[in-house]
Amino acid sequence: MTSTTTFKAATVQFEPTMFEKERNIQRLLALCAEAAASGARLIVTPEMGTTGYCWHDRAEVKPFVETIPGPTTDRFQSLAAQHACYIVVGMPEVDAATDLYYNTAVLIGPDGVIGRHRKSHPYISEPKWAVSGDIAHEVFDTEIGRIALLICMDLHFFETARIEALAGADVICHISNWLAERTPAPYWINRAFENACYVIESNRWGLERTMQFSGGSCIIEPDGRVSASIDGGDAVAYGTIDLARARQREVLSEQVFKARRPELYTSLMTNSFTWNPNDFFKLYGHQPKPPGRKSILAVAQFAPSSGTAENLAAISAIATEARGADAPDMLVFPELSLTGPDVPAARAERLTGPAVTAFVRLAMRLRMYLVAGLAEAADGKVYNTAVLAGPEGLVGFYRKTHLGGSDAGWASAGDKWKVFDLPIGRVGLAIGHDALYPEAIRSLALEGCDIVACPAALRGVFTGAHAGTAIPHNYPIPKGADPYHWHAMRVRGGENNLYFAFANVFDPPRGYQGKSAVFGPDSFAFPRQESAILDEEGVASVVVDTTNLDTPYPTNVVRRKDLITMRLPHHYLPLVKWHQ
Repeated sequence: MTSTTTFKAATVQFEPTMFEKERNIQRLLALCAEAAASGARLIVTPEMGTTGYCWHDRAEVKPFVETIPGPTTDRFQSLAAQHACYIVVGMPEVDAATDLYYNTAVLIGPDGVIGRHRKSHPYISEPKWAVSGDIAHEVFDTEIGRIALLICMDLHFFETARIEALAGADVICHISNWLAERTPAPYWINRAFENACYVIESNRWGLERTMQFSGGSCIIEPDGRVSASIDGGDAVAYGTIDLARARQREVLSEQVFKARRPELYTSLMTNSFTWNPNDFFKLYGHQPKPPGRKSILAVAQFAPSSGTAENLAAISAIATEARGADAPDMLVFPELSLTGPDVPAARAERLTGPAVTAFVRLAMRLRMYLVAGLAEAADGKVYNTAVLAGPEGLVGFYRKTHLGGSDAGWASAGDKWKVFDLPIGRVGLAIGHDALYPEAIRSLALEGCDIVACPAALRGVFTGAHAGTAIPHNYPIPKGADPYHWHAMRVRGGENNLYFAFANVFDPPRGYQGKSAVFGPDSFAFPRQESAILDEEGVASVVVDTTNLDTPYPTNVVRRKDLITMRLPHHYLPLVKWHQ
């Protein structure tokens, strides 16, 4: 149906006033008219922009709900018809057949309502008046491209945006009442980055019933770059949507959608945290979670050479030096750091070979858990493998399941996740490009992992800065400039409520920028529960807590996993189907 290749889009930032619906609608219409007059073909407005957000209950919001189509959508449709544009409006909807209320986003075109999305994953406030959405995450084919809708909390769950991207969305319109952090939010950026599509973010700003909303409305490019944004105030920002760019579906130059492994994602259709995980994981006496403890988790960043002996010497020197004050309980080294990144297959060896044997002896001598990568020879094949060694010897290994352009030519893909119970907690392994697939780290979280160790050799840019915000957030929410406001791997830890130990190669002349760190299990805990982010060779460490705090039910977020618990797997079936 698409009849264009590029078009101008606009995000509208607005502060609605509760109990003043007509004023809100008139102001939104004026802002949309401004955007349309400037040539915007797609205009996105905030969640619940017609009414305000912080409603006490159904009775209070009742005078302001409407059917769709209805009087409000008719008014925006008139504007859309006048300017041949498309408008996304956030409003409280009543279903005439059931008298149930929904927090809804509606896509309106020149000829009327095209489609809607009822917020499927509720924030803490929606259950006061609204029910969870019953409409699947649809993609609407229009003359300006394939457009999808999400509302605020929906985006915390990678599954929602992934479903829409798999269905061909060029643009995800995310309308929100986002709060409790500086924006544009890292989650917003990650959903554009990992799905290689545009995200148009329309967030409200201002203070409502003690809630300080963050503003930061923006347009995010398929590579995660924020091309236009608004800090505070009512305003409109513009950007260009290039459909051809979105349809390349490349993440760090990788065709990730073609390399997905749906056969490995079946656990995404379940939820191991619906019940008390302390009971779930010990059911029938099978694989109870270890008690966990406070430990020091660390990552090492360096440039592996082409020689195995040189790499072993470097790893030994780094680990030995780290064994001094504040010695880490686990230290993670980069991908292929044992055998080297150049012509890996030529130096592949078995797990009983000299490199792994020396590595295991080092871990035993230092009484430390060590993780490193190598090219493994086994059964007539070569794998990109991570090994885990500790005081007790070789604990286990994992073969990379999601191969990239750098290893698809020489490595065979692994076919299973690997999880290990250690004194420091339940540890899962991932390697490099696995982390570009949110399905992979989610699968490990559903296995109950407290920690994921990820040796990596990722090239390209997966971080972004923030210039600072004038929004008056309360302490300890940061407001100042930050060179690493967005880090794709920080989101991996936070969205799965686990510690993510990301150890990347540092070799700038060859495109490896490092940015290794240990990221914490809660993206909204400030100051951040993470190590330094490395921008040179070295080691970064942080104290991690995988204990249960001695209560019958988990009170530690890494054990409780709030964002895992709140998943709605019945919406996620497309994730385990094959897509072309």
